[in-house]
Amino acid sequence: MRVLFDYRDQRKFRLHDFVVMPDHFHVLITVEHDSTIERAVQFIKGGFAFRAGRELGFRSPVWQKGFSEVRIIDREGFEKVRSYIWNNPVKRGLASSAEHFPFSSANSTFVTDPPPQGLKPVTFMSPDGIAKAMP
Repeated sequence: MRVLFDYRDQRKFRLHDFVVMPDHFHVLITVEHDSTIERAVQFIKGGFAFRAGRELGFRSPVWQKGFSEVRIIDREGFEKVRSYIWNNPVKRGLASSAEHFPFSSANSTFVTDPPPQGLKPVTFMSPDGIAKAMP
């Protein structure tokens, strides 16, 4: 978690949500226009591997190669991914509720960045068949 917040504080990415599980992690981040998601993940994985080697005596490789990416285009997608991240420890039986897991942004101990501006609003169909944005 220190790696996540250190790189966030260095403005390598905006950190919206996260969970650190015993064998993997999930993050919901926004990269700046001059960066890439690949670079942000490289910072996170590389930063952790370096610290784990120095502080805990871990040996390489710490991580599997690659990662999975989901692009968020609207508020509904953002909330769906946030819910998935928050509930991951509950589904794995590590906590009775998302808020009780100590290694997650669902725990009110952590201050994360707000959702990015510019997400498309959730739309709905009105009785006349015209799509309208929610207020």
